[in-house]
Amino acid sequence: MSDLERVYAQLLARAPENKIEPRMDPMFRAMEILGEPQKAAPVIHITGTNGKTSTARMIESLLQAHDIRTGRYSSPHLLKVTERISIDGEPVDDETFVRVWDEIAPFLDLVDAELAEQSENRLTYFEAVTILAFAIFAEVPVEVVVLEVGLGGITDATNVADAQVSVFTPISLDHTDLLGDTTELIAEEKVGILKPGGYLVSARQPEDAAEVLVSKVRELEVPMAFETRDFKLIDRTMGVGGQVLSIEGQAGRYDEIYLPLYGAHQAQNAVVALAAVEAFLGGGERELNVELVRDGFAATTSPGRLELVRSAPSILVDAGHNPDGIKASAEAIKESFGFSRLVLMVGILQEKDAEAMLYTMREEYGDLVDDLCLTQSSSPRAIPAGELSTMAIEAGWPEEDLHVTENLEDAVEWCVGRAESGDDLAGGVLVTGSITLVGEISLLLKGGQSS
Repeated sequence: MSDLERVYAQLLARAPENKIEPRMDPMFRAMEILGEPQKAAPVIHITGTNGKTSTARMIESLLQAHDIRTGRYSSPHLLKVTERISIDGEPVDDETFVRVWDEIAPFLDLVDAELAEQSENRLTYFEAVTILAFAIFAEVPVEVVVLEVGLGGITDATNVADAQVSVFTPISLDHTDLLGDTTELIAEEKVGILKPGGYLVSARQPEDAAEVLVSKVRELEVPMAFETRDFKLIDRTMGVGGQVLSIEGQAGRYDEIYLPLYGAHQAQNAVVALAAVEAFLGGGERELNVELVRDGFAATTSPGRLELVRSAPSILVDAGHNPDGIKASAEAIKESFGFSRLVLMVGILQEKDAEAMLYTMREEYGDLVDDLCLTQSSSPRAIPAGELSTMAIEAGWPEEDLHVTENLEDAVEWCVGRAESGDDLAGGVLVTGSITLVGEISLLLKGGQSS
């Protein structure tokens, strides 16, 4: 067992990522013991339902184009746990990850012991990795932390930081059992990342969610910038391997922006990311250098988000994990790829609304998809493939169109065979439903190591 595997095993021994502890005191206690590493660099904090990771990576890339050393914390990881903690756009090296963990582990044990005395559960996996991220960013050190919320906002482990800019990607229904069953209730949870002295930057939101954000801005008396009112997308055209944008920012207009990602949803993420960087670097009042903006966007990647991992036939992986994400991806695929047929490979985790996702897939892809492969990742949270097939039939998928297998190699072979069954060489495969499935298929097709 390598040192990284040892540390990862120790992390996995804690409460899993989907077991959320709605609390903040243990995080503040850990920060206190470690000398408050969450205050070592200014923070851009990102919440929302969809688009958080892509937006975070765009913000990171724009800052790097301005010669600013970045630390980015995001979740979940695709292939390897070190992806969650990035320095200058690259996963932290294994040695630093292990060394800093070994340095802070005794202090986390102290927090665990104090929690046990209070009859509370010890630090969770997500809390522990978040603490590790702040410790690494403080040691490196970085000049700005781009911080992605894990779930919600006010009681998310990342909320020990006070952000200079708080970014809100589109809010929709997800994790309703934990966050509430309306976008208003979800917004009330997410707006907790906005702090005195901060700055709110928001994508277009449902009316009830927008009202929550505006109310909090007025309460805290902080500046705000909303998409369409204060910044917006002017134009979007297809380009080779992506799209070309014109953006009206808070402080200036930016034309001929090449974004190597697909879909209107990624264009929206880009608009929000640019506004966030304008807010961070110049309070929303100073125009950025357009060449640096172009360089930053052109260098953006977003693995696992409509990522082409194989050609002939084309295999796309996309971590769409709720109905709104599925709709956005479907629009992007129809717009950007000339598939005559598409084969879906789907695996979904237990905490997701699988029936709604499968229904949305049927509605969005019904004219393009005749074949659906239902499978499962190795995650203990994965819905068994057989159970998923029952849900698919209930969602309107014809039983004769389904292929059910727990074996991912078999799933790939079947999907490729179906995609190649036509005579026009224009078939494709989309792997979607959960990031754990996307990660395992990416690893299978691209090779590499996971942890």
